[in-house]
Amino acid sequence: MHRSRGESVPPGRAIRHNHGVSVSVLLVDDQPLVRAGLRMILESASDMSVVGEASDPREASRETRSLIPDVVLMDLMDGPNGTRAIHGVLEGVRPLGHGVRVLALGSHALESHLHGALRAGASGFLSKDTPPEDLVSAVRVVAEGGAVLPPLLLHRLLDEFVPMLPSDQPQGRRPQDPLSGREREVLRLLARGWSNAEIAAHLFVGATTVKSHVGSILTKLGLRDRVQAVIHAYETGLVRPGERHANHR
Repeated sequence: MHRSRGESVPPGRAIRHNHGVSVSVLLVDDQPLVRAGLRMILESASDMSVVGEASDPREASRETRSLIPDVVLMDLMDGPNGTRAIHGVLEGVRPLGHGVRVLALGSHALESHLHGALRAGASGFLSKDTPPEDLVSAVRVVAEGGAVLPPLLLHRLLDEFVPMLPSDQPQGRRPQDPLSGREREVLRLLARGWSNAEIAAHLFVGATTVKSHVGSILTKLGLRDRVQAVIHAYETGLVRPGERHANHR
């Protein structure tokens, strides 16, 4: 069992360890070096505290019940076992009435287990090569009750889900679309799952320019993050199921 800063918890007592910060996190990974790296990234943010660590599903469930963190940042491990671990963590705290949320981490090789993780109750999924600043942002979003998925994975899910929706709304962008033509093109590519670097190469502009466009898109549309931007693109007909591979290198 891995406690934060030598703290101890009396047996049977479930408490939160927020100590002046807004987001408390429990790390779950079987590799100590990975946990150390995650701790360093998260605790570099002034509004976060890593309250504990666990190295396997059983320990994760026990530590979650004991520490009641806001977010459990959990390695997806090996497929079905990772899915069962997520379910076990959430079921263990359900009787306590606390809204603990799970953010799963995995490699590209484990993306096939994304559906199982979401069905088990995870509030999001990130690959392990996610930039540190995006990881911190994702933990905040999940702690606030939101969901996080990389755009390409979200696009795959929407491709499966959208065809089941009734087509009772006309496609095409909304009459009072505030976006410029270039911003609309950036949003279209973003919604197809392209990274900022890929969009920049396609449009022959710099990555910082694309980042600026994305920020402007979110501001103009009143959206919180790229996930909501992808959903907006689908809802307005800017992107349709099956388009993700178009022109993608």
